[in-house]
Amino acid sequence: MSYKGTISCGLLSGLRYTVSMGLLVVISWSCAQKENPNRAMNDQFASSASLKTDTATFGTGCFWCTEAIFQQLDGVLKVTSGYSGGHVVNPTYEQVSAGKTGHAETCQIVYDPTKITFDELLKVFWQTHDPTTLDRQGNDEGPQYRSVIFYHSGAQKERAEYYKNELNEQHVFPKPIVTAIEPYKNFYSAEDYHQGYYANNPNQPYCYFVIRPKLEKFEKVFRDKLKKDM
Repeated sequence: MSYKGTISCGLLSGLRYTVSMGLLVVISWSCAQKENPNRAMNDQFASSASLKTDTATFGTGCFWCTEAIFQQLDGVLKVTSGYSGGHVVNPTYEQVSAGKTGHAETCQIVYDPTKITFDELLKVFWQTHDPTTLDRQGNDEGPQYRSVIFYHSGAQKERAEYYKNELNEQHVFPKPIVTAIEPYKNFYSAEDYHQGYYANNPNQPYCYFVIRPKLEKFEKVFRDKLKKDM
């Protein structure tokens, strides 16, 4: 892998090193004073009500992997596995898996932008899958496994396009990035058994041999961004 030129943006600094680590796994398998309790409860509700969140929707192949990764980031409040970008209303996993509904397996990520930014989420996105393979991640093949960013605002679109262009111009990846950048139009939650799949099935073969080593690589690269209780 060769790298040319420099990227001045702080988000991209160090990417040359960490991208290679992320790709290795993708390519391989596919409260001490006692307070008034009512006051404490009111403060908690006020804090929750004032929390401003944002949403990102990414597709990086199998949503089991995507969910397991983004759940670990400090500032990420909720990750839901589901289907986006297709023409069938409320599709089933079987329908999406057939590759004919137009949906991609995605994760909808609700986050606190005061703790983690969209740019930082993009950094994780680029480095934890192979954005250069069209409709494929490892052994998972089909449009439902495409690399895609569904933007929720003009600002998200601008940032996604900016980094995609910068990464391509600097030849950070050995091949051109084929990640689609599309307007968000729908999201359907996947069936219950898909939610928290890795946490609930750590010894399932796909989880053990594919997701686990990918998570280990991710945790080393992004250890300063992980939740403190991880």
